[in-house]
Amino acid sequence: MIRIHEVTRRFGDTTALDAVSLDIAEGEFFALLGPSGCGKTTLLRVLAGFETPDSGTVTLDGRDLLALAPHRRPVNLMFQSYALFPHMTVERNIAYGLAREGLPRAEIRERVTEVLDTVGLTALARRRPQQLSGGQRQRVALARAIVKRPRLLLLDEPLSALDKQVRAEMQLELKRLQHEAGITFLVVTHDQEEAMSLADRIAVLDAGRVQQVDTPVELYRRPRGRFVAGFVGANNIFAGRLLASGGLDVPGVGVLPAAAGDAASGDITGLVAVRPENIRFADPDGDADAPLQGTVLDISFFGGSSRIAVTVPGLDRPVLLTAPGPAPVAPGARVALSWHPESAVLIEETVETTVETTHG
Repeated sequence: MIRIHEVTRRFGDTTALDAVSLDIAEGEFFALLGPSGCGKTTLLRVLAGFETPDSGTVTLDGRDLLALAPHRRPVNLMFQSYALFPHMTVERNIAYGLAREGLPRAEIRERVTEVLDTVGLTALARRRPQQLSGGQRQRVALARAIVKRPRLLLLDEPLSALDKQVRAEMQLELKRLQHEAGITFLVVTHDQEEAMSLADRIAVLDAGRVQQVDTPVELYRRPRGRFVAGFVGANNIFAGRLLASGGLDVPGVGVLPAAAGDAASGDITGLVAVRPENIRFADPDGDADAPLQGTVLDISFFGGSSRIAVTVPGLDRPVLLTAPGPAPVAPGARVALSWHPESAVLIEETVETTVETTHG
């Protein structure tokens, strides 16, 4: 439905968007994920009509979207601040855009009643924003956006103002609303968990460029490049030589478990990533072949699981692993670590021969 082709936007010497190309399907819940300053909000503003790109095209159903004034586009933007009118009731806030378009009162009443029911605010229709909780105000803003029935709804960090519990509830609510309304949603967020739980597909941006577009599962399992591997979830990144016979030869550490390299081209120098949940403890005395030996540095308990950091001689950063429930070890313990070779994902080929272990 939406085709973004080589869109570039500069602000002085800063390139906010650098030849960005994306396709968004009708009815899709699409997320733009990246750190602050990566260009995701600028792209949202281009689609809304608040920014004009220096080059590139944006089409909706094959028609030039950039040629339309903002108020003529079948696009609605839900602001991060919600921007509700404090002197208006919930139902008047929702009806405002329809009234500005000059729709008949009967149609306005019907559409407002319908959307109030959809977002579960019928009982609060006569209240004003200051009488509502943060989650309820967010629902009002959503209702005001979808009541106009746009083809595309843009959401800029929609859940950032909510506490953790309400945010989790609203993530489910957003998915339900998107499904019921049948509107294409494009959400901008820097929260990887939010993007992974909401979106059908995710575009990861960094420094104005698209680094990878994929489903949440594939993005997590098969990151392409160092940035995506480090930004989407925690990761252990090892640099070395991927052997055609199997294993990753890390200078000063040894051969770590990894799938065989490309036999046709021989050994490959590059980076591989191993997720913390794929690393297990081995017996440091009984498993002489355990690839890594180290000392437990720190343990973080999260209720259902524990994140354990282990310092390993030869690596400049601790190796992270996740264990179910309370940690089976204590800080200072000597441990051995291992993982299945298929868990080590090649993320980047490089000419570097140094060792690096990082985590996101």
